[in-house]
Amino acid sequence: MPDVQALVNDFLIKLKKRKIEGSRATARHTAELLRSVISQQRVPYTNQAGALIDAVRAVGEKLIAANPVELAVGNIVRRVLHIIREEDLSLTTAAIAGLNLSAASDGDDDDDGERDEHTVLSAAVVAAAARSTLRPPSLQTLLEDMPESAAIPHTSSSGGDSEGKSKSADKSSRTRKLKHDVIEAVNELIQDITTCHEQIAEQAIEHIHQNEVILTLGGSKTVLEFLYAAKEKKRSFRVFVAEGAPRYQGHLLAKELVARGLQTTVITDSAVFAIISRVNMVIVGAHAVMANGGVIAPVGLNMVALAAQKHAVPFVVLAGSHKLCPLYPHNPEVLHNELRSPSELLDFGEFSDCLDFGSGTGSPRLHVVNPAFDYVPPKLVSLFITDTGGHNPSYMYRLIADYYSADDLVVVLGVAMEEVVDAQMEILAQYMEACQALFMLEEKQNY
Repeated sequence: MPDVQALVNDFLIKLKKRKIEGSRATARHTAELLRSVISQQRVPYTNQAGALIDAVRAVGEKLIAANPVELAVGNIVRRVLHIIREEDLSLTTAAIAGLNLSAASDGDDDDDGERDEHTVLSAAVVAAAARSTLRPPSLQTLLEDMPESAAIPHTSSSGGDSEGKSKSADKSSRTRKLKHDVIEAVNELIQDITTCHEQIAEQAIEHIHQNEVILTLGGSKTVLEFLYAAKEKKRSFRVFVAEGAPRYQGHLLAKELVARGLQTTVITDSAVFAIISRVNMVIVGAHAVMANGGVIAPVGLNMVALAAQKHAVPFVVLAGSHKLCPLYPHNPEVLHNELRSPSELLDFGEFSDCLDFGSGTGSPRLHVVNPAFDYVPPKLVSLFITDTGGHNPSYMYRLIADYYSADDLVVVLGVAMEEVVDAQMEILAQYMEACQALFMLEEKQNY
């Protein structure tokens, strides 16, 4: 079995160097890594959930700091933490129910006073468990630290040895049971991430009708599968694809659509307002969906959303549940954007005079800003379509609450804002160094 630390280090390098493209692939790799961490984590007899939470937190802090703009990493870390808490709560509730049943069956031979005593003790344990739900220490610790007289009905002294062995075996069984249940739940999470495209695409027939004109921007695998699913259901419609400069991923999407038999037209991003009056619906993907219903999306989509609102065209966002972020856009730890390399916009050989690194100050006269994302406020979104169905923006906070625990939302898993900013500044410095090296290389070649 591979060493967990080696797996973590390898994934950290990929995140820092942006070797993994797309939120879906990043989310899947994050979940698989955390599954390995959990499976190889040794847990004590007491507070097993706490040990697993600490291990996942420690790894999660490093992953988030490596690429703070990729919110899917933090989403999956928090989802796994929520899974651990929920599975621990489920096992503890089952154990409490078992104690109550045992006390009730053994109490048939006791007098009414003893039955009342066991009832009161069980109620106290349940009340304590309710107060400690989703907060460390683990609920399992409450059961294991209970006095024996309160937790287990009285038995004869002759059965003491067998009772002690049974209790030890039960502890070991609960430890294995918790890890097993958590790993199974993480496997289900990975399966949901893998199949989210198909689950979203199944709803296409409900939203795309005959002879409609659909507008999208950039390249999204989810949008591709959604449109193709509608075509497979014998829907006839036309797609306008805004090219999504400067990376022009819309060109790749258009090729895929044509290859699958859809009528497709490529337009420039600046032509969106000119063409929007002919459009029946805008369907786009998302980088992340915030708790207030706002969307962090590829750059240019805010302009598309404004055009859609101006002409009363529905603006529909497709997003898997792994993109649902429990944070709000005003949270200081949320980085909305990432600046990509200026080489995507300019040819340095052509603009070498403007850059003028040979001046006395060494500072270029031309600066290039190439943001990767836009923020689309919830008031511009008509509908979200996720793998759990269609939802209004005002309902997203409630949907997100089902996937995360409140204890994991206060900060980004303990990552200081300074670390996040330092990581972002390091990325910018690397871009500037690469640009300067490229310029110097071209200068030498020209000379």
